[in-house]
Amino acid sequence: MKRLRSRPLKRSARYKPIGEARFEAALFGRRALAGFVIIVLCLIVLGVRFSFLQVRQHEELAARSDANRVLTRPLAPARGLIYDRNGVLLAENVAAFRLEVTPEQAGDVQATVTRLADVLPVSDDDITRFNALRKRKRSYEGIPLRLKLSEEEIAKFSINRWAFPGVEVVPYLTRSYPLGEEFAHTVGYVGRIDESDLGNLDAGEYAGTTHVGKTGIERSYEARLHGHVGYEKIEVNADHRPLRVLPDRVAPVPGDNLYLSIDSHLQEVTEAAFQGRSGAAVVLDPRNGEVLAMVSVPSFDPNLFVNGISSADYKALLDADNKPLLNRLLRGTYTPGSTMKPFVGLAGLELGLRKPEDTVLSTGEFFIPGQSRAYRDDVRGGFGRVNLTEAIAKSVNTYFYSVSLDMGIDRFSGYLSRFGFGQPTGIDLLGEGSGVLPSREWKRARFNKPWFPGETVIAGIGQGYWVVTPLQLANAVSTFAAHGVPRTPHLLRAVQADGDERPQVLPLAPDQANIIDKPSNWLAVQRGMIAVVDAGTARTMGEGFPYTIAGKTGTAERYSRTDDTWTSISASPIERHQVLFECFTPADDARIAVVVALEAGRSGATDAAPIARKVLDTWLPGDQQRIGTVASADGAAR
Repeated sequence: MKRLRSRPLKRSARYKPIGEARFEAALFGRRALAGFVIIVLCLIVLGVRFSFLQVRQHEELAARSDANRVLTRPLAPARGLIYDRNGVLLAENVAAFRLEVTPEQAGDVQATVTRLADVLPVSDDDITRFNALRKRKRSYEGIPLRLKLSEEEIAKFSINRWAFPGVEVVPYLTRSYPLGEEFAHTVGYVGRIDESDLGNLDAGEYAGTTHVGKTGIERSYEARLHGHVGYEKIEVNADHRPLRVLPDRVAPVPGDNLYLSIDSHLQEVTEAAFQGRSGAAVVLDPRNGEVLAMVSVPSFDPNLFVNGISSADYKALLDADNKPLLNRLLRGTYTPGSTMKPFVGLAGLELGLRKPEDTVLSTGEFFIPGQSRAYRDDVRGGFGRVNLTEAIAKSVNTYFYSVSLDMGIDRFSGYLSRFGFGQPTGIDLLGEGSGVLPSREWKRARFNKPWFPGETVIAGIGQGYWVVTPLQLANAVSTFAAHGVPRTPHLLRAVQADGDERPQVLPLAPDQANIIDKPSNWLAVQRGMIAVVDAGTARTMGEGFPYTIAGKTGTAERYSRTDDTWTSISASPIERHQVLFECFTPADDARIAVVVALEAGRSGATDAAPIARKVLDTWLPGDQQRIGTVASADGAAR
């Protein structure tokens, strides 16, 4: 065998052994350069990004960082107070205590609530509200379970405090109405913010606020009473648990204090004069439209609603036969009866259908030409021949049957609408009703039926389709007392904003145009209303009063003598009517106008007029004192 000789392998010209020092150095240099370039590029990118974040986005990122570390907690403003015209407090904020449960610390919340019920009364309503709030709160936030704890309940819980971790007694401010039922329908009340309120409220302004005005002045002037929310910053940990309060704080601005035109003493006397009988009374100043008193009887305790009324209490109010929740001032439905006669008589004069001296023969019955139905007077055989003054003084139906028929329903409703009938008065309270001013258009829209002459006749004495609220009637009487100058009724008299030393009296709205064309026509009707009190249907009402009173009674029959349904309004068969009385004094230059409406009574003169007289007697000393003060000031000036 031949031995094979190994041949040396040829090396490629480009092949360099890795171990050669020069090659390794060159390779390392290239790699180092590439790495250095990459590092420099990364540093440049990082530098650019760092510059972008630190310079261009500094404020945004700083805010985000603070948002994770600092929470902004709203501070609810103190609600403004409500006073009467003399500074008597009608709505205030008082210190109270509530029971709060912090779910995170309490552990088994439902078990804790169950055990709490063994120590303190906890109703189903309390538990329902608690569970609803729990869904919107964080686990570390306290949730109210019971509000307005009594001193006895606080003491009882304190003894057992050790057994309830996560449960605390917390102080807070709550709304209180010291005069209670007396102002429930006027001042109204606040209640907890519920789902129906959320859509109407500014979430930012009401952050931290738990209550909002529900009715009355509390609702109408919510924006003024609420104030403006404040804020404080709180440092929190990663779980958003509060660590400390930071000094950066914006104080809340308290709501305005409101001063109403109402005189609380006059209000109290007016309500007491009803002696519990269902009805309403309105007292106005014809010179400026200020409401001096507004009473709706029966009433209710508004304090029950502030922190959530119980189902049992609310059901009792709803089911009560005398309807204490009904605001009779704004939504009460009364047939005005003969209180319309002065306005109808004035319409006849203003439209040129009658003169003050014209007379009408009252035989006890009135017939529409061509019809056999008789429309009766209150006195069998009638009153004989009477002019306007006698017709108003004696409440002679025939006179007003006649003038209304001659007027026709279109001119009738057209003229009486000038006094605000059939429309809201515009008072600064929400929820006012419109009443019903009989008209051809109203009946067509309501019943889709034509108008008949007989309906015009009975409308002339305030019967038929007529519906007025006590406030509407008072507004009309006040307008007449002011010689035909309408002034919108209003309750807000002055406002005291935060920082003001004294309340600022609000300017009055400019007077509207006079709606009575001839002063002589006003005088003719006024003479008739004075005669009502001097020698007519309310002839004892003005005895001993130093000012001349102009007034008119009204008795609206709701049930016939054979109808037993009247027993739902009165225990006496003679009190089956709605009875009213309207008046103003002094008759020539009125400073007060009063309307009283009772849902059950014998007559306006017997039942309603005495209430009005008590109102005037209470008002008189203050009025004479004001006149004396003005006279003294005038004398000093001279």
